[in-house]
Amino acid sequence: MLKVTENKYFTGQTSNIFSAEVAKETRAFHQQIEGYAPTPLVSLPELAKRLGVKSILVKDESKRFGLNAFKVLGGSYALGRQLAEHLNVDISEIDLKTVSSKLEKPLVFATATAGNHGTGVAWAAREMGQKAVVYMPKGSPEASVKRIRGLGAECIVTDVNYDDTVRLASQTADENGWMLVQDTAWEGYEKIPTWISQGYMTMADEAVEQLEEQPTHVLLQAGVGAMAGGVLGYLVDKLGAESFKAIIAEPAAADCIFRSGQEGEMVNVSGDLSSIMAGLACGEPNPVTWPVLRDCSHTFTSVEDKVAATGMRILGNPLKGDEAVTSGESGAICMGLLYLLLKDDTNKASADQMGLNEDSVVLLFSTEGDTNPDRYRRIVWESEYAL
Repeated sequence: MLKVTENKYFTGQTSNIFSAEVAKETRAFHQQIEGYAPTPLVSLPELAKRLGVKSILVKDESKRFGLNAFKVLGGSYALGRQLAEHLNVDISEIDLKTVSSKLEKPLVFATATAGNHGTGVAWAAREMGQKAVVYMPKGSPEASVKRIRGLGAECIVTDVNYDDTVRLASQTADENGWMLVQDTAWEGYEKIPTWISQGYMTMADEAVEQLEEQPTHVLLQAGVGAMAGGVLGYLVDKLGAESFKAIIAEPAAADCIFRSGQEGEMVNVSGDLSSIMAGLACGEPNPVTWPVLRDCSHTFTSVEDKVAATGMRILGNPLKGDEAVTSGESGAICMGLLYLLLKDDTNKASADQMGLNEDSVVLLFSTEGDTNPDRYRRIVWESEYAL
């Protein structure tokens, strides 16, 4: 149900591309978007008492721009940077509502997605008066397809897994002269994924501003590691690498970061990568953010789907006095992991090794709400994927 490995390659090395200074620019871009507001940082004091830690804080990204997920932060910032570069102006001059008037004709942005990233790109393209073509891997939920099409984008479901869908999107974009907006990187394609991960730092910058006490532990979920690496890079620069312990969580079916953490170098995972955590079902680490995860993570974990499902139920059905958080499968993995570490005696040695105790201030990011409403109800109401 749960695999844990301590990071033997920790150095605490900061990154100049994921820093507090860069985060100021990304947040300034997001702040000028109509409807911007920091998402809530929810405190769960009763759950903290139950689990034996000082406090548990959950950043609730279901409130982000009405899109039910954090991914729009990366997609919008990358589109803004691409358009700024295309127009040869500074990013500060890009206004979503007026940028289309500076172009002779709309540009086409292409991407591959498990759902939330594509939604963010589609939304940002629509807001900027541009076009989007979104590719999704086989088995993608119809709810995600409808949501993306509802934002005016073309959405194509492939018959291959996520990583092969990324390759298809890249090839098609090259053939058609479209701009690829992908949240993972490879040799020769690193600039745009870097912008996307930098965009995610807005979420972390808000959280630090909202904190009343510095966290001792930060739990971050990883697919390719774009969000985890960007957020961790910012936090290390802002708070100090030795001031908290970063714990990375992944689905067991696609635990490329976990395996990479064991080896100290990037390891790919192939196959169907089937998991209810669709947004994390990625088998190839992002080389832009991998160095941050290698250098600054304390622990890597690999968990079964039922752990994320447990996290969804805990957040959605809180103890009396705590606030409910609607968290989807990819959003709730870290809450499920925290619960398992602290309530299952078989994991006590792992919890002790991580330093989780009555003095711990734990920060988590619920990165999505109920983006697949039918499955959310089946898991939370009908106990699918029970422990």
